[in-house]
Amino acid sequence: MDTQAFLPVSKEDMISRGWYWYDFLVVSGDAYVDHPSFGPVVIARVLEALGARVAFLAQPEWKDSSAFEAMGAPRFGVFIGAGNLDSMVAHYTAAKKRRSEDFYSPGKRAGLRPDRATIVYANRAREAFGADMPIIIGGLEASLRRFSHYDYWDDKVRRPILFDAPADLLVYGMGETATREIAKQLKRKVKPSQMRAVRGTAFIADSEDECRFEYISLPSFEETAASKTEYANATRIEYEEHDPIRGRALCQRCAGKTLIVNPPAMPLSTRELDAVFELPYTREVHPMYDEVGGVPAIEEVRFSVIHNRGCFGACNFCALAFHQGRMISARSTESVVREVEAMTQHPLWKGFVSDVGGPTANFSHNSCKNQDKNGMCAKKRCLAPTPCKNLDADHSEYLSLLRRLRGIPGVKKVFVRSGIRFDYMLEDKNGQFFSELVKYHISGQLKVAPEHCIDGVLDYMGKPHIEVYERFMDKYSRLNQRFEKEQYVVPYLMSSHPGSTLQDAVALAEYLNQRGRQPEQVQDFYPTPGTISTAMYYTELDPRTMKPVYVAKSSHEKALQRALLQWKRPDKRELVIEALKKAGREDLIGFGKDCLVRPYAGQKPSGDKKSAEKGTKSGAPKQNTVKVSGRAKGMGGGKTASRVNSLPRAPKAERQRAAAVQNSIKGKGKKK
Repeated sequence: MDTQAFLPVSKEDMISRGWYWYDFLVVSGDAYVDHPSFGPVVIARVLEALGARVAFLAQPEWKDSSAFEAMGAPRFGVFIGAGNLDSMVAHYTAAKKRRSEDFYSPGKRAGLRPDRATIVYANRAREAFGADMPIIIGGLEASLRRFSHYDYWDDKVRRPILFDAPADLLVYGMGETATREIAKQLKRKVKPSQMRAVRGTAFIADSEDECRFEYISLPSFEETAASKTEYANATRIEYEEHDPIRGRALCQRCAGKTLIVNPPAMPLSTRELDAVFELPYTREVHPMYDEVGGVPAIEEVRFSVIHNRGCFGACNFCALAFHQGRMISARSTESVVREVEAMTQHPLWKGFVSDVGGPTANFSHNSCKNQDKNGMCAKKRCLAPTPCKNLDADHSEYLSLLRRLRGIPGVKKVFVRSGIRFDYMLEDKNGQFFSELVKYHISGQLKVAPEHCIDGVLDYMGKPHIEVYERFMDKYSRLNQRFEKEQYVVPYLMSSHPGSTLQDAVALAEYLNQRGRQPEQVQDFYPTPGTISTAMYYTELDPRTMKPVYVAKSSHEKALQRALLQWKRPDKRELVIEALKKAGREDLIGFGKDCLVRPYAGQKPSGDKKSAEKGTKSGAPKQNTVKVSGRAKGMGGGKTASRVNSLPRAPKAERQRAAAVQNSIKGKGKKK
């Protein structure tokens, strides 16, 4: 592909265009994939649309500043982003083990970006271009670390990132509006120190007097580092004020200075969002990576469509609500149709749109009609633990879009692979979307996230209770039968979330075993920066109520909870037996059909017929083998792996008994 269609990445690129100067340098921790799924690329194209000359520096060598100096100094400023992931999440697993692959790097090669990339890149840029060069940091990493924040890898509270990254401004959230305003002022020779009223930005000042908005003072960095109560209080206020309509600025003292975080920028309108996604992206990996295997991340997005932004689901362990916000922006049908029509001309096109979605695929408008005027509720959530009475559960716009895409010449299938909120879907009294989703838009498996089966744990997660998931599965099974489909659900499950005890993990294992299912993969809770769940993990308090929360913190206890959800794996047997003994559930060790694991050789089984019966009465629900779909035949040539990923609903009597068991176990866990 002709490199002229990409942004210049070297001095030679600039000279080939007749450039002997340029306006802005955009630095990214990801490889250069010129696609709107990559945040730094969007910012670069937005700057270009202003008529600026923009150079792109992807994954620069960071040991010294030479890579930053290679294209010369930009005239107006440097914009820095760590990439689509926090660099520490990109590098380390929840167990803090170094990852061996990086799908956002050429050839999946790990280690091409530094730890804490935003801080490192900002320091190298400052060394390269001096004290007078405007440096602006943004993207997910900077956004979620804008306040004092608990850092899982350091196991301590770190300062707001601007105190470690020598930048003039921080842009948080989806930064197109703030970026445009900053760039326009920089071109007019306005210094960053004079940009005090740009929404969606943060900066360091001498005092709160420099704030241009109504503000609230947070507990200082020093207070949040010394007191877990103050940290939890700060987190609660940060979330309550994260609203573009009613939110106020937030000020936080640190090291004798004041961090000022202006209110969020307004979400883009449909017209503005269309314009961003229709900028001249090549939608390809830069050719400089051809000889090293390309960049794998393109494969997930090449033939997918981002339809919306924002998420009012507001799961407590998810950072999206604190980054993109809870208000929804959605593209127009015509804009998406134009994008898919262009896809059909791609040489690799095979007729399949792999996804039409966003953070949550089936959110296409705000959750209620009050938000345009009043913003989102500060202390209420739209869906959990129960849906708000003002919820506007309507899929008609999204369904209309999917129908249009299905009718485009050359399109064989349009899939929905982004996660959906099944609780929101059930609130839509018109079942047409659910029917057409099952009939036309599932590529064999549908992703949903029940996460757990214990109501108390789900409340800490901000998720609906398990009976809602079971109602969804009932309807899903009926629709598959009606349309004679062999389709499955891939349920996301999480172990060790704050609030989950060992007894709760046993109950979840029983719940799965009762249905003859075991997930192939389980996600350990990962305390990433900026989430409510991470605040629970660190403080052992729920910031919403300030009540104590049980937290499994030791790596061993987390391993026990995880092993319980993978009880059939031979390598987990020792941990499962230990966990069951610690939980007082040795009735689940034995040969009975309700047992999770067999005893060691020579050990008398606790789960023989007599004790298995006892275990059933005290908390071991019977196995159930209800099918998910209308056919008995399994996917993948009858392999069990595909069926393991499904959680069908048990008969009513079984469910009632299991619910009583779970409530009993839950009560015991609380007493402990």
